[in-house]
Amino acid sequence: MGYKKAIDLLPHHLLVAVQQYIDGEYIYIPRKAESKLPWGTNTDTRDLVKARNREILGKRLAGCSVGELAQHYFLSEKAIYKIINASKKE
Repeated sequence: MGYKKAIDLLPHHLLVAVQQYIDGEYIYIPRKAESKLPWGTNTDTRDLVKARNREILGKRLAGCSVGELAQHYFLSEKAIYKIINASKKE
């Protein structure tokens, strides 16, 4: 997400109205509900996490301990248990 200059985007009267509330500060304008995209839509992160989680489950089923998995993937043991339990439900 990049910053846009309000002076380049907004009509002068609207810019003046906004400046009454926030003058010279940053403001975040959220997307409209119908424009929101699910997490990971624009990147391959969702697929990478799914692949990692499948790998974690496979290693666990092969006998790797939760502690070893946590260390290897830099996650907490609680996170490993959540991944394993979620994978079983799928």
